[in-house]
Amino acid sequence: MANVKQKFLFRNKDVSTVNSSDGTFRSLEKPGRPNRQKEKVNGLKDKAQGLGKSLNDSLEGDIRDFLINEAELHTYDDLTKVNPVTPSTVLKCLQARYSAKVFYTHAGCTLVALNPFQPIPHLYSLDVMKEYHSAPQPQEFKPHIFIVAEEAYRNVQGQVEPINQSLVVSGESGAGKTWTSRCLMKYYATVATSSQKCQNTVQKIERRVLDSNPVMEAFGNACTLRNSNSSRFGKYIQLQLNGSQLLVGASVHTYLLEKTRVAFQAPNERNFHIFYQMMKGATENQRLEWMLPLEQDFAWLPHAEKTLEEDCFQETVDAMINLGIDEGKRAQIFRILAGLLQLGNVDFSPASEEAQPCDLDGHSKGFLQKTAALLQVPLDELQLCLTVRTLRAGKQNVLKPCSQLECGVRRDCLAKAIYAQLFDWLVTFINNSMCADTSMWCNFIGLLDVYGFECFLLNNLEQLCINYANEKLQQHFVAHYLQAQQEEYVTEGLQWSFIRYQDNQGCLDLIEGSPSSIFSLLNEECRLNRASDAKQFRVRLEKELSDNANFSWDKFSKDPHFTVAHYAGKVSYQIEGMMEKNKDPVPPELISVLQKSQDSLLHSLFADGDRESEGSRGHSKVITVVSKFKNSLESLMKILHSTTPHYTRCIKPNPDCRPLTFKKEEVIAQLEACGIVETINISAAGFPIRIPYGSFLQRYGLITNNRLAAQMNRENSPEMSDQAVLGSAVEDVLNVVLKRHSTLSPDDNNNMVHCGRTKVFLTHSLLEMLEEHRNRARSQKAFSIQCCWRRYQQRQRNLRTQAATRIQAGVRSWWVRRKIKKWHKAASVIQTKWRRWRAWMDALAEAELDDAEDFMEEESSVLPKLDPLLRERGSVQLSSIQEPVMVKAWPIGLAIASAPSITVSLTASGFQRIMSMMACLKIPFRHGEYKVETNQFDQGVASIRAQPRGSIKMHLQRSPLLYADRHPVHNTDVVTGFNQILLERT
Repeated sequence: MANVKQKFLFRNKDVSTVNSSDGTFRSLEKPGRPNRQKEKVNGLKDKAQGLGKSLNDSLEGDIRDFLINEAELHTYDDLTKVNPVTPSTVLKCLQARYSAKVFYTHAGCTLVALNPFQPIPHLYSLDVMKEYHSAPQPQEFKPHIFIVAEEAYRNVQGQVEPINQSLVVSGESGAGKTWTSRCLMKYYATVATSSQKCQNTVQKIERRVLDSNPVMEAFGNACTLRNSNSSRFGKYIQLQLNGSQLLVGASVHTYLLEKTRVAFQAPNERNFHIFYQMMKGATENQRLEWMLPLEQDFAWLPHAEKTLEEDCFQETVDAMINLGIDEGKRAQIFRILAGLLQLGNVDFSPASEEAQPCDLDGHSKGFLQKTAALLQVPLDELQLCLTVRTLRAGKQNVLKPCSQLECGVRRDCLAKAIYAQLFDWLVTFINNSMCADTSMWCNFIGLLDVYGFECFLLNNLEQLCINYANEKLQQHFVAHYLQAQQEEYVTEGLQWSFIRYQDNQGCLDLIEGSPSSIFSLLNEECRLNRASDAKQFRVRLEKELSDNANFSWDKFSKDPHFTVAHYAGKVSYQIEGMMEKNKDPVPPELISVLQKSQDSLLHSLFADGDRESEGSRGHSKVITVVSKFKNSLESLMKILHSTTPHYTRCIKPNPDCRPLTFKKEEVIAQLEACGIVETINISAAGFPIRIPYGSFLQRYGLITNNRLAAQMNRENSPEMSDQAVLGSAVEDVLNVVLKRHSTLSPDDNNNMVHCGRTKVFLTHSLLEMLEEHRNRARSQKAFSIQCCWRRYQQRQRNLRTQAATRIQAGVRSWWVRRKIKKWHKAASVIQTKWRRWRAWMDALAEAELDDAEDFMEEESSVLPKLDPLLRERGSVQLSSIQEPVMVKAWPIGLAIASAPSITVSLTASGFQRIMSMMACLKIPFRHGEYKVETNQFDQGVASIRAQPRGSIKMHLQRSPLLYADRHPVHNTDVVTGFNQILLERT
């Protein structure tokens, strides 16, 4: 192990070693002798002052020399290459790159993104995505947000623990976080769906993931003083990937919607985008349906004449359609939103009598009627619940009229409750439409887009929660990058000196700590059954939290407030109204009215809305806003801690959102607030990749065919717990990889890797080299496996071919033998019957020949004279047959062709006579001749064969006539086979 450490020694030589592990300075001088110590004190002081002065002079000289060469500053694509690293040099590099229209810069383990405040379409095109995705080493390309996305995607593919990834996009409001998150989602929807498998499902998920952005931005973003498209809620989107790293679904988690914006907008700010989209993009029929005349002004719709790029109603509607929100649901959503706009125009006037409820002011009655019609609630009950509150006295309910101010508060509370429930319903619907089943995905990549740090003239509970969320994210960054990495370097034996950084743990303790903090005191004040008093709460805050250095207040200010020193600057918060917002009470009579709505969507939103209001009087359990927000934020931090984070710091170049305008004061404040300089120093001296020996060998051990890699899955193996053995195996793998890159010098090797006690520390470039060698080794092994498999398949194929050939040969031989046996049997039967019949015929012929003359003489006296008609026709009456043999016309050719010489009696007339006479001509046919003689009695022989008077019977299961023509007769002048049988039987 010692050799490993010596071989891959950490190279941090230029980092000062005067800092101890606790961050304090230690003296570099050895203590002298006691009697001479006093004499050297003054000299040491002078030397220290001179040394400090010389160091400052040399540092200023280095900075001056560095800043002189401004022509090359824009070429620094990684701020770790800047030397020296100071806020001035970093700022100068970012300014030079921004002027050259280069908006992304690496800052070690993070990416700095400067907002250009103008569209740059070619920077995020599909070709650029494919270029970064297909690059062997994306780190060698120009800095881009796609490099961060691809690095996270390859970490999931590489199964490097922890496998799940999180991309944290942070920055101030207006720095470009929403646009960056949108680009990240489009990148993953493009590269993580490039498969032909289940293409319809993949395109459906991709479309819905991308369409969730316009809907959520329309309902959750608004124009503020710092940003025209400011996110008024936080969201964490989990892109769900299956085992093949394909996108199969997504889910959205939201945090703290700023619902107060529905009923209150600060000066020069606007309401949520969706209201302006409805007013500017609705058709005439939709305006009539929603009761929104074009000339009507609405109190909750300030600066409606201002047109933004986000005021695109049709894009939102198309996205809702693609998400699966049908026309009926869309109509219900827009009717509810139109009802809220009408509700905002309802004003109240003081009642004429103290015991009477407040009256509606001016045209408010008409607006309230439209509100009731759009929300489909009873008008009388709606007006009653806005002007009268119900008090519970024992078991009875007492109605008490509300003051004019209380009526306005109840109206605003009704609008905020409806909008918040509608937003939650939308998020749930989006999740149901694109979230995959748990069994379908195994890993995820999370995209965190939260509201940036905010500081306005008047800051209330919303800004406190938003800045608290930014403090938590900054603390996660500090704990993960600035603190944990340095502690791990020391634990693993790296030569390291701690780098100072700004820790915001004190601010977090002030806001959320125990036993006393702003949140705990605020919750305690809200749970007390008494009226809220801002001055009394300020006194309590000063008493309990005055010891915290991050807490202060202005003693001369008349308005109750307190100031918190955040990591990004001090923010003063107004106490007036903070307790009421933290309670966020919704009167039960308002919920009751909404539950009576005839609108099915609105009714479902508040179906179980009054459960929380039930409880015992006095100290009933109240779930405050900060409690819910703190719990949801804690769950988010657990997810971030269980994943590999990738930070992108968005910087706002100027407060006015002007294109390509760089304000040094604005940028330097953000750089110092988020700790960019400290991050660069740690990243320049450290290693971003840290892998335990076991995991390293399990993934890269196949490069050297190490036997330990095959044993990684075995449990309780003695060699697995021996770090020296594992370190030696890791050294072998690294030596193989580094030797193949002969262009690298030994110093470069030392700068790229270091082996600690239990982990190996790598740079991104070496990790890419390891992945390249691993892919090459896997390809070679896969090729070997394929060769063996193909050889085995070929052998099996040959064996199957030989077996089939043998089976076919056996079957064919059996079939032929079976046919031949049938032929032999049929031929034997035919030959036997034929010989028997010929023998019988020969016997009859011999008998006729022996007695022919006698027979003719004896018969001549007996036979009658031939009929003259027969003689005219040329017919002959055969021997002693009573009647001549009748031969019809159709077999005449067969009969004449069957024997070389035969005399028949022909009885025919007409056409048959002509055909018979033509057949009697001596015309050659086949191999014989036809011969017809009209009178054979003149030659003394009537017939040499007697016509058989019996029948030939053949007893076979199958007719042998199929084989009749196979009789081997070589005489070509006779007719054989079946034709001969037919002829002789005739």
